[in-house]
Amino acid sequence: MSILIEKLNHVYDIGSPYETSALKDVSVQINEGEFIGLIGHTGSGKSTLIQHLNGLLKPTSGKILINGLDLTQKGIKLNEIRKKVGLVFQYPEYQLFEETVAMDVAFGPTNLGLDESEVSKRVKEAIELVGLKYEEIKDKSPFELSGGQKRRVAIAGVLSMNPEVLILDEPTAGLDPRGRDEILGQIKKLHIEKKITVILVSHSMEDIAKMADRLIVMDKGQVALDGPPQEVFLHDDMLESIGLGVPQITKLTRAMRDKGHNIAQGIVTVDEAKEAILALVKGDTNA
Repeated sequence: MSILIEKLNHVYDIGSPYETSALKDVSVQINEGEFIGLIGHTGSGKSTLIQHLNGLLKPTSGKILINGLDLTQKGIKLNEIRKKVGLVFQYPEYQLFEETVAMDVAFGPTNLGLDESEVSKRVKEAIELVGLKYEEIKDKSPFELSGGQKRRVAIAGVLSMNPEVLILDEPTAGLDPRGRDEILGQIKKLHIEKKITVILVSHSMEDIAKMADRLIVMDKGQVALDGPPQEVFLHDDMLESIGLGVPQITKLTRAMRDKGHNIAQGIVTVDEAKEAILALVKGDTNA
């Protein structure tokens, strides 16, 4: 499922003293199956942008085309779009409300009017997709679970709708390191196995560098940078000027180059740095 955004503008509180331009002529194409990292300082427009992608917000002007369907046209059935574009808000576990995990995950597909056997199939598959054991957890209350488990159940509730695009707004916020790694691992696994398009909003440059194939950097309602992590993180001075940064490992390898070591630019993950440093130690001049 492709997404095409053309000259998108969004203004809050038009005509009031609080009028704010949150998006300014944003044009972006997201291709089917991509893993996008969406980053930007608080107030950069990234949350406003993602809420346009399944019709939660209407643009002031511009177009949003999902598989060629223009969300801004009159008469468009947004419920059909929302079946295909799943949005997981920050702290999604606050939206859990049913008596059992299975009932909570079943809420979405049940409201689609699916028969009981199809709902049950989707619930089981979604719970297992997020790395939980269906038989062990299906009858438990969501409120008895750990923070990481609640987060996974909330994500499973979106996955049970069988979306083609999964948008996650800070999915690891508030989790401990183990819970964060587990959630990110499951998201990456979902992307690989289900081949769905993923848009991940995060403040962690390390997580983004490790997970995403392409980064979109927002600043003051506009796209400031767009490209592979290895290219985007070369603009470290610019990123720092807009309140972001680069992965710590990128800073380390930059410091090594500054001291005269022949180590490649564009290193953004620990594994990449490990290979480059080992090659350097072994005297590989291509490091």
